[in-house]
Amino acid sequence: MKKFILLLLIGFSFVFNNEIQAQSFSNAVGLRLGYPVSVSYKQFISETGAFEVYAGTRGYFDYRWMNISAAYQKHAPLDDIVPGLEWYWGVGASAFLYSFDNTFVGEANNLGLGAQGYLGVQYNFEDMPVNVTVDWVPTFFFSGYISGAGFGYGSLAVRYILN
Repeated sequence: MKKFILLLLIGFSFVFNNEIQAQSFSNAVGLRLGYPVSVSYKQFISETGAFEVYAGTRGYFDYRWMNISAAYQKHAPLDDIVPGLEWYWGVGASAFLYSFDNTFVGEANNLGLGAQGYLGVQYNFEDMPVNVTVDWVPTFFFSGYISGAGFGYGSLAVRYILN
């Protein structure tokens, strides 16, 4: 939770500049700098609704995992606070693929499935085609090596606006 608050404060440091105005976009590609670091693609399908897909990997000394995630996010403006600032919430699902090098793990399930919630803020810079988001992504793992609820997930994302 402390990491999320720190990332949120860093994200807000980018947006409290009164000379910057928001620009709308249809799609963007970039990185989610979180757990794990992932490649992200975000596509708006309406004025307030967007789909995001991302994939990433993370490794440790005895195992590695990869995630593939998809989410629907609903955006609402916060123009009265900062022009171009939005907040969003959403739901998504992930598949986690585990690879084990440690013989002590045993017969673990190599495929995990999870459901996610999203809560975050987004900012689009006017003078450059950059989109920045900070979000919290609580996840419930249904199966696989990890099971149960995980509340320590989220990211700072930086994307290049394609249009």
